[in-house]
Amino acid sequence: MGFGHSHSKKKNQLRRVRSASKAAQHNLAHQEGKDHHDALGHEWQPGVHHHSDKPGAHSPLHAPPHGSNYPPFPNLPSSHHPHSGHPEGYPWPVVKHPEYGDAGHVPPGHPHPEVFDPAIRQGAWAKYREAELGSKGWKEEVERCLEYGLEAAPSIKDRTISTFARGELPHFAGINTFIKSHYLEDVNKVSQYEAAIIGVPFDIGTTYRSGTRFGPQGIRRISALYGTYNYELGVDLRESLKICDLGDVFAIANIEKGFDQISKAVAHVRSKGVFPIMLGGDHSIGYPNVRGIAPYIDGPVGIIHIDRHVDTQETDMDERMHTTPWFHATNIPNAPPVNLVQLGIGGWQAPRPGVKVGRSRGTTVLTIEDIENIGVEKAAEIALDIAWKGAKAVYLSFDVDSLDSGFVPGTGWPEPGGFLPREVLKLLRLVAREGLCGMEVVEVAPSYDPSDMTALVGTRGIMDVLATLVNEGHIGHKPPTQLPPPPYWPARKTKKKTKPRR
Repeated sequence: MGFGHSHSKKKNQLRRVRSASKAAQHNLAHQEGKDHHDALGHEWQPGVHHHSDKPGAHSPLHAPPHGSNYPPFPNLPSSHHPHSGHPEGYPWPVVKHPEYGDAGHVPPGHPHPEVFDPAIRQGAWAKYREAELGSKGWKEEVERCLEYGLEAAPSIKDRTISTFARGELPHFAGINTFIKSHYLEDVNKVSQYEAAIIGVPFDIGTTYRSGTRFGPQGIRRISALYGTYNYELGVDLRESLKICDLGDVFAIANIEKGFDQISKAVAHVRSKGVFPIMLGGDHSIGYPNVRGIAPYIDGPVGIIHIDRHVDTQETDMDERMHTTPWFHATNIPNAPPVNLVQLGIGGWQAPRPGVKVGRSRGTTVLTIEDIENIGVEKAAEIALDIAWKGAKAVYLSFDVDSLDSGFVPGTGWPEPGGFLPREVLKLLRLVAREGLCGMEVVEVAPSYDPSDMTALVGTRGIMDVLATLVNEGHIGHKPPTQLPPPPYWPARKTKKKTKPRR
């Protein structure tokens, strides 16, 4: 018998109490069901968790280690916990129902109503996770701001504020690096960090609308809108990750020379064991990015490519353009095409030469309709299985035009019918769970981007991936927790035999 109803002894009639949200209703249920609720472990007092931690009150299998008022869920009203010995009842010792026979028996037509239980919801978990994240990084930032930006005027009561803006706040001020992270002028010191932003302002591989050379600026500008803390994911990147912004690659206005510059920049970061995040730029940079990473992976590299376009033809207009990166990337000896997975492909912008290459090389393609039919979680599972098969690392390429053009107008090849923002963000988080060796966000063109909507999607994608990598222990430092696993994370199908590398 779970809270949400009580049994009346008079004429075997039922009396239903609907909600656990009001103390009065809760109290009434207990007053009218003393034969059940006075049993050991079922005492109730206003403002105290439904189950006391008196000796013997908990089942040995389910007793919380620190008492019933220990976080994550102290002082809740009541919960409708499942238990194998009592259908939809409590996970505590079963109690006899005098009128209805043995424990677990309920009268016909007396269903157990579903009761909202905040204890198993993301909102409750995240509230208590925030308390565990610490504030060392924030305190260090305040000290740095005061040291480098002068103390505020005497009239300012908040003495954490500096005279010159040198940190996250105010969001509208300061010189924009990615999420106001540290600008590392001396790239030789990149090994002191765990992740590094690399701007790649390169768009001469564009075949229609140019302007993605300003993508890194657009992404950095709107990233100032964000803090470093995400409520749902329970991560504060300021506290958990040493991240810097290296500025931009000096991208030569020549395709091959530009590729060489990009590969050298990416290789410099990857060779130091630092996670590289490239801000494009058009999608042609996918090839030099992978070319810069692959030599530092001691085995095959898989590629997960989220896009509306296949980008696998050999040349376009006699050059290696943004329609060609995966033809050339999968020519790299340790980046085989069988480990290339392309998600979201379709529409009227998939050149047939690229389709022929994918067919001949055995790449894997899931269209938007495929993903709609099987679901985002299943699509991510397929992508991980294929990209990681025999591989030592996986690279992630996120093209913002994979979303429906109504959400990302600021791109060179907008196409209706793509992902919704929630879908693509979930997909990014899922594929990042097994670890990545690097990632890119490409095709942000600010000149077509009203209100920075497209750049904001690119920023959010990077942030969610980094938070996931932290939560899964692949990068940075995850603060210790005494909470249960987040209730909203899907279970993995199997554990990978090969340990992912950053």
